[in-house]
Amino acid sequence: MSESGFPYVGARRVTRSRFLTLERGYYRTPDGGWMVRELIRHPGCVVVIPWDGRTIRMIRQFRAAAGTTLLELPAGKLDVPGEPPEVTARREAIEEIGMRPGRLRLLHRTFLSPGFTDEVCHIYLAEDLEPVAVDPQGAEERHAEIVTMTLEEVTAELGRGSIIDAKTLIGCYALLGAREP
Repeated sequence: MSESGFPYVGARRVTRSRFLTLERGYYRTPDGGWMVRELIRHPGCVVVIPWDGRTIRMIRQFRAAAGTTLLELPAGKLDVPGEPPEVTARREAIEEIGMRPGRLRLLHRTFLSPGFTDEVCHIYLAEDLEPVAVDPQGAEERHAEIVTMTLEEVTAELGRGSIIDAKTLIGCYALLGAREP
């Protein structure tokens, strides 16, 4: 029996897209029954908290699935096979906000929606930022706005509930928790 009490029996792939796979997973339950779940297999993502000791750089961009523009920390999929999350984080900071991190520190790893996907998000604190040319990688990024905010302004936005992107919320609270008093 597995540690969870729900031994994995196997899966059948339903469909595959450019980077997602939908499968039907089969499990035994602790009472001897069966359980079937639809699962989205995702390569994972990174979030970058560009912090210069006083301000954070974020991006305001349209998100088709949400149908609106969101204020977010720079982020991206682990969509380059074999690329370590730290390398992806550096690349995303350059692409989205034109900043090359001199130092990256993993603050947190989290599942964003474990009820249906195995996507793991790696949240990095990026410091010693060097300005470089922005390198947008799609229509949303080309039309995005880079926003620089103090920690007090970010905290106020969190209090107002105006930051509604989960990975950004987790990243902001991870930064607040990681700061030295």
